[in-house]
Parts: sequence; C-alpha cells; structure tokens
Amino acid sequence: MPELPEVERGRRIAERIAVGRRIERVVCARDEIVYSGVTPARFRSALTGRRVIESCRRGKYLWFELDRSPWPVFHFGMTGAFCVPGTDGLALKASPAPGREWPPRFTKVRFVFEDGGELAMTNARRLGRIRLLDDPPREPPIRDLGFDPLLDLPSRAAFRERVRARRVTLKGLLLDQSFAAGVGNWIADEVLFQARLDPRRRAADLTAAEVERLRSRLSAVVTRAVEADAESSRFPASWLFHHRWGKDAAATTARGDRIEFLTVAGRTTAWVPARQGG
Repeated sequence: MPELPEVERGRRIAERIAVGRRIERVVCARDEIVYSGVTPARFRSALTGRRVIESCRRGKYLWFELDRSPWPVFHFGMTGAFCVPGTDGLALKASPAPGREWPPRFTKVRFVFEDGGELAMTNARRLGRIRLLDDPPREPPIRDLGFDPLLDLPSRAAFRERVRARRVTLKGLLLDQSFAAGVGNWIADEVLFQARLDPRRRAADLTAAEVERLRSRLSAVVTRAVEADAESSRFPASWLFHHRWGKDAAATTARGDRIEFLTVAGRTTAWVPARQGG
C-alpha cells in the first residue's frame, strides 16, 4: 500500500504538473466504489475550469487547493498512483507495474490542463477513494488524522506523553492513523527494527530512552524515504525493507540476522528477534 513517502511522491508529481494551471477537462471513470460521496458527473462539473493553487498532503491523503471550493481529495488505497504521459508511474510491491500506454489502465480520473499537460490517478484494485470536499483539512477523514511525521512531528515531551497514554502494541500504535498519519505496514516494521523494539510491546511500558528511539527512527525513516522519492532501490542497504517481503522462512537481514513473521494488530509483521528481542 502506498504510505507517506509514496503519497508525498504523488503530491510532488501533482505540484509539478497541476499547480498554477487551469483544468480544461476532467475525464472520470464510471466507478461508484472509488468515487466516495460524489458522482463522477458532479466531480467533473465542479472541477472543470478551476485553477489549481496548491498540491497538499497529510498522511496518506492528497488534495488540490483550487481557486474555488469544493476541492478534490485522493486516497490511493492499495495500488493507486498519480501518472503523467511518458512515464511508468510508481510500481509498488505487490502492485501491477504500470505501463507507458496513455491513458494508463485502471485510470479513475484524468485531468487535462490548459497547456495540454495531463495527470491521471490509477487504481487497479478499487480500494482508493476520490472525494469532493469544501474544506478538506477541517472535514473527515483528514480532520481526524494524527500528526504527520514529515510535517509536524511532536516535540519530545509531547510525543512521550502520547505514547505512554496508549496500552496498545507498538505495531498497533504506529498503524493507528489517529496517532501517526501516513505510517503503514512497512514503515512501522522498519521503524521498530531500527529502534530495536519488539512490535508486541505495549506502548505505555516503554522507558524514556525507548520512546526517544521510537521518535528518532520514525522521523529518520520517513525523511530518508521521502528524500529518495520513494524509490526503494535508493533506500539504505541496511534497511529491513529489502528483505521483509513474501514471508520467506529463510529471510535474513543484510547482516545475516534471521527475520521472523508474526501477526500483530491484525497485520503481518516482520521482525528480527536478535535485534528487537531484548
């Protein structure tokens, strides 16, 4: 699933292609699942002729600030992405690799701008959502999100207070979007691996030093992944990310430590007992 770094990449694509341009045409797929709370026809009529002022993101949600409300809001779900002509988009783990055809397969909305530029959102598994809201940051679902680790990481004291108030497992805490917006399965596993914390530990039981490690690695992992533009080949070779996929019983880290898989907070969790067990 696209997590914060992948969605930030999408925001940057939209910033490059859409910001400052007038939307000349909107082509919508007839998909009543992906379009949430708005019909494709209403979405098309509300956006045609509007100018994009800013491309915004919080957690896993994207939206365009336009010269007049309402504004479009996008959630990529499991396999969504923004694509532009002549590129392959962003191929995620366990996602169909996008091709160079235009418009691409599984396009749910395509914007054509006044200068001829185009931007499309694809969504192969139909788990993404497209909304139309008057004030996205102050309406659900964005209003109900927690802090964004890239945009507004809490101070050490505030972070410690939030962590110690929760009795959930560390994996469950990191996956809770009302705690940290944009963190998904691979980021949570990577953060806990680098912080040397067992994903089954209860958040309220952490020492001050452990909370600080958690905060530090959350910030570092997200920042590094964003700096790499979500290109996993550019992630550090030492990261768990490169070895955690497929539940391979023989999987090891770059140092040769054995990776185990268990279910925590309802999600498959990769962890390294030799590093995170004590």
